[in-house]
Amino acid sequence: MSLDHATVRRIATLARIRVEEHEVEGLRNELNGILGWIEQLNEVDVTDVTPLAGAANMALALREDVVTDGGYPDKVLSNAPERIGAFYTVPKVVE
Repeated sequence: MSLDHATVRRIATLARIRVEEHEVEGLRNELNGILGWIEQLNEVDVTDVTPLAGAANMALALREDVVTDGGYPDKVLSNAPERIGAFYTVPKVVE
């Protein structure tokens, strides 16, 4: 399938995209390229492939829910502007 000048202008109008006259030919080439890929995909034999409507039938990989300290407190505290030992130092908020 190949798009002509008028069809590209119609698509641009429907998409509410302003296309200058000098841009039409480039856009036509891009759209024809996309349609070419779609035609190529239509040639693939998918007769034995079950359709997948979404990820609802897929099982998630779960990890054990364990509370940890991360195992690297020095890395975590390296961003602290001030610290005392293994703790952040923050200004007093409540008196």
